[in-house]
Amino acid sequence: MANQALMANAIRALAMDAVQLANSGHPGAPMGMADMAVALWGEHLKHNPANPHWFDRDRFVLSNGHASMLIYSVLHLTGYALPIEELKHFRQLHSKTAGHPETGITPGVETTTGPLGQGITNAVGFALAEKLLASEFNRKGHDIVDHHTYAFLGDGCLMEGISHEAAALAGAWKLGKLIALYDDNGISIDGPVKPWFIDNTEERFKAYGWHVIGPIDGHDVKDVSKAIEKAKKHGDKPTLIICKTQIGKGSPNRANTAKAHGEPLGADEIGLTRSALQWTHPPFELPPAVYEEWDAKAAGAKAEAAWNDKFAAYAQAFPDLAAEFTRRMKGELPKTFHQTAFDTVVAAHTKGETVASRKASQLALEAFTSALPELLGGSADLTGSNLTNTKSTPSLRFDSHGNVVRSEGNEQCPDGLPGRHINYGVREFGMAAIMNGVALHGGYIPYGGTFLTFSDYSRNAIRMAALMKRRVIHVFTHDSIGLGEDGPTHQSIEHAASLRLIPNLDVWRPGDTAETAVAWAVALQNTSRPTALLLSRQNLPYSPKKDLSDISKGAYVLSEPETVGLKNKTVKAIIIATGSEVQLALKAQELLAAKKIAVRVVSMPSTTTFDRQDVAYKKSVLPKGTPRIAVEMGATDGWWKYGVAAVVGIDTYGESAPAGVLFKHFGFTAENVAATVEAALKR
Repeated sequence: MANQALMANAIRALAMDAVQLANSGHPGAPMGMADMAVALWGEHLKHNPANPHWFDRDRFVLSNGHASMLIYSVLHLTGYALPIEELKHFRQLHSKTAGHPETGITPGVETTTGPLGQGITNAVGFALAEKLLASEFNRKGHDIVDHHTYAFLGDGCLMEGISHEAAALAGAWKLGKLIALYDDNGISIDGPVKPWFIDNTEERFKAYGWHVIGPIDGHDVKDVSKAIEKAKKHGDKPTLIICKTQIGKGSPNRANTAKAHGEPLGADEIGLTRSALQWTHPPFELPPAVYEEWDAKAAGAKAEAAWNDKFAAYAQAFPDLAAEFTRRMKGELPKTFHQTAFDTVVAAHTKGETVASRKASQLALEAFTSALPELLGGSADLTGSNLTNTKSTPSLRFDSHGNVVRSEGNEQCPDGLPGRHINYGVREFGMAAIMNGVALHGGYIPYGGTFLTFSDYSRNAIRMAALMKRRVIHVFTHDSIGLGEDGPTHQSIEHAASLRLIPNLDVWRPGDTAETAVAWAVALQNTSRPTALLLSRQNLPYSPKKDLSDISKGAYVLSEPETVGLKNKTVKAIIIATGSEVQLALKAQELLAAKKIAVRVVSMPSTTTFDRQDVAYKKSVLPKGTPRIAVEMGATDGWWKYGVAAVVGIDTYGESAPAGVLFKHFGFTAENVAATVEAALKR
């Protein structure tokens, strides 16, 4: 790093030129954070441009993702497979340089950022995963998990409430390898932030249990580098480095102004900036000296080779642990998984228990958490209601030094089990985004619970998991007016329908123990999509089944007319039901059979899964020409796509009363379902 100014100015030039060419973007933050990037990427970050996914690399998160040209510039300059042509295609269709960084599209981008506050929260998840994996797999003299998580963030990230949730947890968990660099430029879209952002950030983070360094001059590369080095020595707490910067650094007329934030500088101002920076090169043309200074390929190859040697020694000393670590970091399930899933579903079917589906979920989890050590659970202060804890998942706790506390030993695990159930506190949004970070890091499959109504709090993080195609499992209990006396503030009406609208999110609302076990099995195999499990508070009788194989397809024929004594009768109508309402459908089928009306009952625990089935299967379950009636305690709009003649649903808010009273009040009775079918047949 002989010429740090040259390195930083290369970022500034690329940022302003790419934004100008696209006529869209945010040049100010990349220009302001350029020196911070030189310090981190030039002197500290452990990475290999030739292999962006090697296991023990440091993780870098650009939480203020609108500054995307910062990371695109650095990735290009250090040697990743991101050629200059991609920077010229910034924000264009199918380019690798989207408006905000997206994982899976741009090599070297660890997480998709843009919604402010979620990036730093993802970083907490990265750091937590690193710490837990190190505790689980490292052995004396063999530290195969030993990397840092770095995050850049700005004022907007700190203003978002989720940053409070995440930072508090990072402090409680003593995530010493989490280092965040705060770009304190004092400017947002609306101008100087002083009138509306008066937080004492330094004291705030100290109160969370963080080390705080600064404020320092964010344009002094040496000072920033020294601060990072100091932070790396504080292994007992996470660190925030406050870097005072100028947004649009180098621009004579736009620096320190809101205009530098989210619009191109303009040709004239770019010319003035080039003169001010003594940058004489045309747009997107960089001198060889720039690439020589930034090139990280040799250092990256050396770092990875050193780790490979370390892992080889580890594998020789601990072959089983090495194989397990490799399996988990690849995201593969154990070879025994399918047998575990089969046994769990069959056991649920054989026992045929009448329990709430939240309890059915816990029963399934007992089997899966025992067989899958990578399952990392939790709850947003509702463990006793969500039932996300099991015998295999003691609560995650840390001692005064930040070490993971293991439970008392037993014959199976003499050293005790590491904590695998996280008490997130009342932090639904933080929990969801931290789980995203855990999933992105690798090594664990995260799941966490809260009430379905509170999915509103975590919705954007759920959406981000779906966008990033990550295996994250949300356990949402108390899924309807069936929770009773808590009233409309807690009774979910629109939530199931709303979650089903999120692309690439699987939504399951199982009706009994077998369907719940299948839902878990499918969720665990969904390597490229998150899952939401919607579970009841009230007990649900088991629905007898002839076959279990079609449940995983999202919908299946549960009961034909002959089941209720109508043999050789043509099906006159189909009742489609989910969750607790499957029982209403079966009872309505019996009532209609007494009137010689033949009805098929279809259980549809997952509309999203059913929608992915082939046409032939869909027709076999829902043949054309037969009237269909849907039954679900929720908003009705989503059901019309199935060509239903009527929906027994609820499009108003609930009421506060015992569940049984509410069912009658809102028409969720077998008699009303049967009457709705009869009315549909008369049309």
